[in-house]
Amino acid sequence: MHAPCVRVPTEEGEATRRRLADADLVDESLDIVVEDGALYIPVTGPDAVPDGLRVVERDVPERETPTSPADLLGFEPSYERLGDIVILDEDDPARAARIADAIAESNVRAETVVNRASKVKGETRVRDWDVLVGESTETVHREYGCEFALDIAEVYFSPRLATERHRVVQQVADGERAVDMFAGVGPYAIPMARAGAEVVATDINDRAIDYLRENAERNDVADRITAYAGDVREIADDYTGWAERLVMNLPHTAQEFLDTAVALAGEECVLHYYDIQHEDERYAPGEAAIRDAAEPAYDVTIETRHTVRSYAPHEYNVCLDVRLTRN
Repeated sequence: MHAPCVRVPTEEGEATRRRLADADLVDESLDIVVEDGALYIPVTGPDAVPDGLRVVERDVPERETPTSPADLLGFEPSYERLGDIVILDEDDPARAARIADAIAESNVRAETVVNRASKVKGETRVRDWDVLVGESTETVHREYGCEFALDIAEVYFSPRLATERHRVVQQVADGERAVDMFAGVGPYAIPMARAGAEVVATDINDRAIDYLRENAERNDVADRITAYAGDVREIADDYTGWAERLVMNLPHTAQEFLDTAVALAGEECVLHYYDIQHEDERYAPGEAAIRDAAEPAYDVTIETRHTVRSYAPHEYNVCLDVRLTRN
């Protein structure tokens, strides 16, 4: 069958295959071909293949017995992937175990399969997990050219927000000053730094900051990121009037930090404010809270009212992109 393939030397084959698999780009219905010292890895989306990898067209055989979890189960299970971890959200432990076994036996490449065992809890927003296959809850997640090492048992991370993070990062200008007030392992801070920003990143979770610093090194932006473990309010005096961009991705309680955000804002600053609200009034409460905190010291201009995703029945995760201009 004629198909687009990534061509790499055989010694780079496994690392490249894993990189493509993490991005869900490997065409699992076709075989990988080895020929003349090169590996040809069939891909589903040639336009999404990372820069630096060569895509060629060639004939590759179809897999004789592709085995998906659905083939083994008789139904299509729901799961998401984070690096080489597969994440389930099943209420029935027996069903979760059955799905995990099917994933392990299938052509899904995963080192670990876990099932959510609690809701996100505490200041650090972590949750409990039942590890069903494998041992380690640590992985490396790849997203829009960045790599993020993390342990899902110790830090909060949502792969579902990749598109939203990319939306924000595309607005970043080279040389601007940004503060990520609730930074986690760096999914906003790292790509903002890669875009040329000087970034200050804080998080209450010490382990998240450990990973953020590791990820800054991993992505070659350590010279543009200053990371603090602790409450952002503790460093506000050191950065008063400094920020040209603020990210407030703490949807349930970001309002409590708006006074700090205003203190950090420079003469002109774009604020990305995340909120959870009822479908009938998604944006008004956040807008009112921002105006209460910023006016009259700043003119407040709502540039974007954006629904990120459904959060719960009749509730939505939303973002307000707000420009603050000092009077």
